[in-house]
Amino acid sequence: QVQLVESGGGLVQPGGSLRLSCVASGIRFSIYDMGWYRQAPGKERALVAYIGSGGNTNYQSSVKGRFTISRDNDKNTVYLQMSSLEPEDTAVYYCKASFISSYWGQGTQVTVSS
Repeated sequence: QVQLVESGGGLVQPGGSLRLSCVASGIRFSIYDMGWYRQAPGKERALVAYIGSGGNTNYQSSVKGRFTISRDNDKNTVYLQMSSLEPEDTAVYYCKASFISSYWGQGTQVTVSS
C-alpha cells in the first residue's frame, strides 16, 4: 500500500519559515519524481516545486528564491524549505509522487498570518 504523509505545516507570521516533509512508503522512492503542490480556498491545486529522480528542480515563479525543494532517498523523504513566507502562501500543501502512476498525500495546512 502506497502512502505519502506530509508534516510540518502550521501557523507562521509573515516573513517566517517552515519546513515541510513528505515521507513515502510502498514505492521505490528513488525512481519517482516528486512535487509539492498547494491549493488555496477557491483556487485550483497548483505546482509549487518539483524535483526529478535525478535531482533536477523547478519552481513556480512566485516562490523562486524563497522555497527550496530537496530529497533524501535514504529516508524516502522530500522536503520543502519555505522562507520569507507571505500571506499569499497560505494553502494546503500536498506532495505528489509520479512515475508510471501518481500518488498524493493527504495535505498539510500552512497559514501565514500576523
